[in-house]
Amino acid sequence: MQTCELGVVKYILFTFNLIFAISGIGLIVAGAFVLSDVGEFEHFMEGRILAPPVVLIVAGCIVFLVASLGCYGAIRESYYMLMAFALCLLIILIIELAVGIAAAVYKNDFQMSMKDIMKSSMQRFENSKSDRVAWNNLQTKLKCCGVEGPSDWPENTRPVTCCHAIREGVAPPEAHHCRAAKPEDEILYVDGCFYQLQDKAESAAKILIGVGIGIAFVEVIGIILACWLASAVKNKD
Repeated sequence: MQTCELGVVKYILFTFNLIFAISGIGLIVAGAFVLSDVGEFEHFMEGRILAPPVVLIVAGCIVFLVASLGCYGAIRESYYMLMAFALCLLIILIIELAVGIAAAVYKNDFQMSMKDIMKSSMQRFENSKSDRVAWNNLQTKLKCCGVEGPSDWPENTRPVTCCHAIREGVAPPEAHHCRAAKPEDEILYVDGCFYQLQDKAESAAKILIGVGIGIAFVEVIGIILACWLASAVKNKD
């Protein structure tokens, strides 16, 4: 009966690890997607804001390797390899929880830091090529203007990327039209870039949280199965 139980648990764990390896690839894909989506605007973000997707990619690589260890340990029925596998899963789970908690605790700090960075960058717009490129890219991609709105730009320095054609087929406004435009004018984007970037960052965070919770659930199951099989192997010996 014990041998039968051992065989069943062994193949359940082996199958689980195949799924777990695929989930590791899923972590890498999700992290890369978020990083490419939000990382495009890294000029306005601190490194710690971009850290979670990077951690997710690294975790995905580790998960894939750990899953291979679990598969090998299950087939070989090695007590020590199975316990090492369970320990690795526990460490990965703790790291994911720590990153998630830190992101939640410092969420407001991230937002205020991003707003301060954007305001500082705006002040350097005239004299810094990198800031000009970053702002023009941000306003063009997100269809926004200024930090909180068009009035954030100092007089006669508003970029033409703050403006848009009022309807299809009409030529876009020229630079002097955009600089002279009033906040209520139709040619101006009315939304501030901070709010647009904040929405994008929050959408990315939801993806990371959803994927993280799913993987954490899988990891808990893996820890239970690995410990169960390790116990059965030890009792057999």
